[in-house]
Amino acid sequence: MTYDSLATPPPVPSNPSNDLDRSLSAYDYHLPEERIAQNPVVPRDRSRLLVVNSTTTHEHQHFYNLPQWLKPGDLLVLNNTRVLPARLYGRKPGGAAAEILLLEERGVNQWLALVRPGRRLRPGAQITFGNPDQDPSLTLVGTIQEVDPETSGRIIEFQTPPGRSLLSLLDDLGKIPLPPYITESTAEPEQYQTVYAERPGAVAAPTAGLHFTPELFETLQSAGINHTYLTLHVGVGTFRPVEAEVITNHQMHGEWLDISPETVEAIARTKAQGGRVFAVGTTVVRALEGAAQSGHLQPFSGKTNLFIYPGYTWQVVDGMITNFHLPKSSLMMLVSALIGRERLLSLYQDAIAQAYRFYSFGDAMLILPEARIDASPDLAPPL
Repeated sequence: MTYDSLATPPPVPSNPSNDLDRSLSAYDYHLPEERIAQNPVVPRDRSRLLVVNSTTTHEHQHFYNLPQWLKPGDLLVLNNTRVLPARLYGRKPGGAAAEILLLEERGVNQWLALVRPGRRLRPGAQITFGNPDQDPSLTLVGTIQEVDPETSGRIIEFQTPPGRSLLSLLDDLGKIPLPPYITESTAEPEQYQTVYAERPGAVAAPTAGLHFTPELFETLQSAGINHTYLTLHVGVGTFRPVEAEVITNHQMHGEWLDISPETVEAIARTKAQGGRVFAVGTTVVRALEGAAQSGHLQPFSGKTNLFIYPGYTWQVVDGMITNFHLPKSSLMMLVSALIGRERLLSLYQDAIAQAYRFYSFGDAMLILPEARIDASPDLAPPL
């Protein structure tokens, strides 16, 4: 069963004594600039892994140690979206430079994009990418259709040469858009893709998945730890700043996702057999929980604008793998809903003290079910 969109459910009240969970400033922390990873670790699974193994304890490991923390019958759910070469550099008819960043597909050859210089690119303006005098088959023309009030971006309609698709032209003309805090990277474009990236459509990588290697998947499979895929095209909704001091006033931008009947069946089978479901990344959390707002997980293709913060009632996810996130971000709020805001900030401070690498090319955190704030006694780690 599929739907066109999923709305955010009514917020669940948290403990009245913990009103700070609703305050944007309570999710702030100081990160030394040198802790922002500029390049990925090679091999990918040599990154560090902070294992949160109970409500009070954690350990410092490496990502290749992941199999020893999971159990036969557990299931990893991964996001197989592929990052588009979504940054394009072109020129207006008079020759002035223009830059766009594609955010979200809105129709056939029609995209929502951020543009620069924005004030000078009004509806009707055209931007040409490539060099039509040298190679017309490698030329793309975009026409501004309208301003998008929600993002201050532009809806752009593209005209492609005969026989060429927009996606194929992006491969020739576009650049992979690294986040703005990565300023000195020498990484190859493929290093900002997961090894299982398959479905083009994202403008940023689902970074928790960047640590996996084919060899690690083989080790996990040999240990009886399964995996399955869904798709959430990472867009502006994941990275849009939370600006409301009372975070419940923040409105998430919708992101497109697709969960197949096969993935739903794999999750149901895992739970029926006593296994645990681990979301690899916050995008997978949003997708799974967004598709379960009716009370049970179901196949879904469409958008979700689900905003998860402390007090949220979990439907599907038992544990998760995640990177370290920007201060005051909706991603920090999502992880706080699983283990508590104060605990998360404390873990971040220890990670900084232990010289962990932060953000997209940084290290990872594994949150076991025993570490959740709603962990029941029967989830306690063995003595």
